[in-house]
Amino acid sequence: MASLDDIKTIGVIGAGQMGNGIAHVIALAGYDVRLLDVSEQALEKALVQIGKNLDRQLKKDMISQAEKDAALAHITSGVEYTFLSDCNLVIEAATENEEVKKQIFKSLCPVLGEEAIIATNTSSISVTRLASYTDRPSKFMGMHFMNPVPLMKLVELIRGIATDETTYRIIHELTKKLGKDTASAEDFPAFIVNRILLPMINEAVYTLYEGVGNVQSIDTALRLGANHPMGPLQLADFIGLDTCLSIMHVLHDGLADTKYRPCPLLVKYVEAGWLGRKVGRGFYDYSGDEPVPTR
Repeated sequence: MASLDDIKTIGVIGAGQMGNGIAHVIALAGYDVRLLDVSEQALEKALVQIGKNLDRQLKKDMISQAEKDAALAHITSGVEYTFLSDCNLVIEAATENEEVKKQIFKSLCPVLGEEAIIATNTSSISVTRLASYTDRPSKFMGMHFMNPVPLMKLVELIRGIATDETTYRIIHELTKKLGKDTASAEDFPAFIVNRILLPMINEAVYTLYEGVGNVQSIDTALRLGANHPMGPLQLADFIGLDTCLSIMHVLHDGLADTKYRPCPLLVKYVEAGWLGRKVGRGFYDYSGDEPVPTR
């Protein structure tokens, strides 16, 4: 693939919060999108959510009715990997689990054209190692979108050791065309954003664990004392406590430093299935009209 002009159709694997957000911005930029998931129910839910998010942008005069209609028309969905065979680029946005991603790439590569590029939305796992599970390490790189994708301006770009210059240039140009800004990161555990953000969240959980403050006090302190838009525990619930724990494990294992040890309370919440907003309970209970702190 020589240039961005060669990209016409983009596949997105994973119809969850990140996947549907990525599909949303790509379709809005005028590309045909193939959204793939193992679950028909997840795909139906994703298409409804994309419609709702486009409606929000329409109400805020961020897009026109014609742009919304065109974006929805650009998206098709499917559950078989052969559905992605005509894609020039595929972005993997599955759960932050290396074994899951490995199996996805093993299934994906045989159906793709040899010139197709693969990108991963991993937020912490080695891009070089993920590339080794494919048949095209030179045409593989990290493209880490921030959540929620339609609103957040940043995409971290991460080259694996084998990523060639043409692949990086095409993905960089595409990211700009999607209306995003880029930050280039080296392929170290958790890259830039999560290398800084997740230890802060983990320390906030330690602060709760040790009784320094309760949930409300900790979040209020960082919102008002550091001018953060939301507190670290609220943010952890928004990210997903399982994802937070996974990234802390990557940091702890990859950098072998005790300062990255996951807080036992974070481990306990994940073991309990209290994963945050997506399940209705984490550091806050989301069952009512307003979130209520659980500790």
